[in-house]
Amino acid sequence: MQVLYERCAAIDVGKDVIAVAVRLPGDGPDGRATVKRTFKTFYGVLAEAARWLVSLGVTHVAMEATGIYSMPVYHALIEHGGFEKVLVCNAGHVKNVPGRKTDLADAEWLAHLLECGLLAGSFIPPAGIKAARDVIRYRTKIVQSRTSEIQRLGGVLQDAGIKIDSVASSIATKSGRAMIEALIDGERRGPVLAELARGKMRAKIADLSMALEGRFGDHHALMCRLHLDHIDHLEAMTTALDPQIEAMMAPFRAARDLLTTVPGIGPLAAAAVISEIGADVREFFPDAAHLASWAGLCPGNHESAATATSISSRSWWSAPGRRSATRATSDLSTTGTS
Repeated sequence: MQVLYERCAAIDVGKDVIAVAVRLPGDGPDGRATVKRTFKTFYGVLAEAARWLVSLGVTHVAMEATGIYSMPVYHALIEHGGFEKVLVCNAGHVKNVPGRKTDLADAEWLAHLLECGLLAGSFIPPAGIKAARDVIRYRTKIVQSRTSEIQRLGGVLQDAGIKIDSVASSIATKSGRAMIEALIDGERRGPVLAELARGKMRAKIADLSMALEGRFGDHHALMCRLHLDHIDHLEAMTTALDPQIEAMMAPFRAARDLLTTVPGIGPLAAAAVISEIGADVREFFPDAAHLASWAGLCPGNHESAATATSISSRSWWSAPGRRSATRATSDLSTTGTS
């Protein structure tokens, strides 16, 4: 095949060691030569590897995407190399020939693909987008953890025969919290506990009086205290992250404001979308059709035995080299007011 990049390199990334293969003009049968080296993944050593590649005149570098282990290598190449292009490639598209599995052999195979222009890089977000993505994804995990903790709290109440959620819409309301706190403090009389209801829940005091009669014991009180404290901690973490996310979105305010004009998308959901696909979607997807395909909104036809089924699914081939990303979702966490 025609060589497009005369001096290029490929890297097989591991947790502790990277294998580097460099393709250069040489005295091989095809007029090419391969130089191979390994480096430890300490950041200072990775910077040394980048400078070594520069000394060889390398202009293009490629590596497989291997999750968190790829990123220090990528940043070292960007910060210390000054290469024309650094590609992080979908590992599923660059499989080596079976029976030749060593790190250096994988790197050499990747270098052969790169020099012929057969690799497409994945989307690597700019530093600002990447930072916002990390924070927003972690906030989502916190919200999910809070939901799980509320479910565990509900399980303890059910075990104690306390049926607040059979009368109220949720135990995670101000009224529910007040009743659970009273139970922890030793109050066991259903009518007394029901009087702690607020707002619209006061219309259900008769049912609450029966729902709050149970077998709530000391170990139930201990478990409820632990769950409530954990929920408070998670809510405090969420509250602390919100201003940070707002500050990170400041450079992308115009794009976020535009996204919020879509029905059902609020500021936080808009921030999540931007953190996943960037402020300028054209950097990631060539057109709207590719974005719809990645999002799983393109209907596909699957026919077998004269039976056709139309479904919506991701067409990964429509975005070569793209790696999956967590879909942006709206924050569904709420705190009741009644």
